Amino acid sequence: MTNNEHTSKQFDVELEAVRARVLQMGGLVESQIRLSIEALIGSDVAMMDRVIADDQLVNAFDVEIDESCNRIVACRQPTAGDLRMVMMVIKTITDLERIGDEAKKIARMGKLLAERNSFSLPRYQEIRHSAMMVLDMLRKSLDAFAQLDISNVADVVRQDELVDEDFRTIIRHLITFMMEDPRTISTSLEILFVAKAIERMGDHAKNMSEYVVYMVKGRDVRHVTTEEIEREVRE
Repeated sequence: MTNNEHTSKQFDVELEAVRARVLQMGGLVESQIRLSIEALIGSDVAMMDRVIADDQLVNAFDVEIDESCNRIVACRQPTAGDLRMVMMVIKTITDLERIGDEAKKIARMGKLLAERNSFSLPRYQEIRHSAMMVLDMLRKSLDAFAQLDISNVADVVRQDELVDEDFRTIIRHLITFMMEDPRTISTSLEILFVAKAIERMGDHAKNMSEYVVYMVKGRDVRHVTTEEIEREVRE
């Protein structure tokens, strides 16, 4: 075995180890979303505290993986596809960390609502629907990352448009509540913050799927239309 062969194989091991840690981080972030919504709907303050505390674990993953990527760049000086892989990882963990922040924000808003016993305002059906769509987007994006498969990227982008529409619908309903009864203003604003956090999660999940297109195709599709992404995936 030559030194070059050994170095190449070791490089592959290092890249795969980093990818595995990203998927572990992604699993934790999925859990954070699910628990934050369950806690909100169930008025479970203990679960909200758990989500807030576990955000430190998400941050720790972010720091650890970022340091691993920096070591790979410094020691291996990757090029072409390997460099795109490292860049995809760095961008992906940034979005995962931000999704974790939004889950923590939902938990904090939930605690404020619980303190006021304000869970009767009927916006949680729409909140849950939007959150479940974001969870599906995240799972598809993580699957695309794991398999380097871009076949579902256009689906994720279309789902993000639906999440955006859900957010606009929730805003309209909350404005109506606040106009009809000013006593609901504080509660409505906190629910609005929750809805905005979910909408932002969708944006980050969409970003993650688009990074996989960059990895596989070498093209940045972050600011193109859904139709252009569909064409890129088919080619």
